[in-house]
Amino acid sequence: METAKRLDYHSLMGLTLIPFFIAKTTSKQVYMDYYLSPTHRQRFELEIKNSQFITTVCRTRGRDAAKQFIAEIRNEFPDANHNCWAFVAGAPNNVHLWDQSDDGEPKGTAGKPMLNVLQHSDFGEITLVVTRYFGGIKLGAGGLVRAYSQAVQEALTQTEYENIYPRRPVQLKIAYPLLGKVEYWLEQSDIEVTDKTYSDSIILDLAVIERTWPEQQAALTDLCQGSLTLIEPDNV
Repeated sequence: METAKRLDYHSLMGLTLIPFFIAKTTSKQVYMDYYLSPTHRQRFELEIKNSQFITTVCRTRGRDAAKQFIAEIRNEFPDANHNCWAFVAGAPNNVHLWDQSDDGEPKGTAGKPMLNVLQHSDFGEITLVVTRYFGGIKLGAGGLVRAYSQAVQEALTQTEYENIYPRRPVQLKIAYPLLGKVEYWLEQSDIEVTDKTYSDSIILDLAVIERTWPEQQAALTDLCQGSLTLIEPDNV
């Protein structure tokens, strides 16, 4: 696992999200094979004109996990005026796992600006709930957009995160005598073994990182002296 890191505020504000690309201080686009995700549930507070904005951040894999987290925060703050939320519950470029809610704030003043900040942050597998306790001073539509945007921006700059490398499935078919040394080799690598099937041979279901897989495939082939069968995603 990567050491937990925090995002610099100026880096966050300078990012322009293009699926798995990141633009920083130059116009040159650099390919990224990972995205950022919180290491654990975290909470940050912000006060604007007597209103309290409490932002809770959590890593969520999939829409169901995101909705469950949102429900937990609502139960934790049942007396709040609003529990607005936004999530990117998968890789940043998976639009099917984006969603947001104003939770009673004027339409378009909370959830949408929150999601907009997320879309430009290179975070994925993340849900944020901004809990608001009204402080007696109305902010107006423009003020609400700025407040919810600021709450998310400041939370993301303080969030401890790790790099997430998207994986794809590969099946490895080997003879029984090879199992011991193959398993030992896999334990030393970044490959995840998701399943194991025993029949006339052994089939290992692997989750591999695109960036490192080509060299690992060659190393496995050498290790087994060519006595293996690899089944790539299109055929799994």
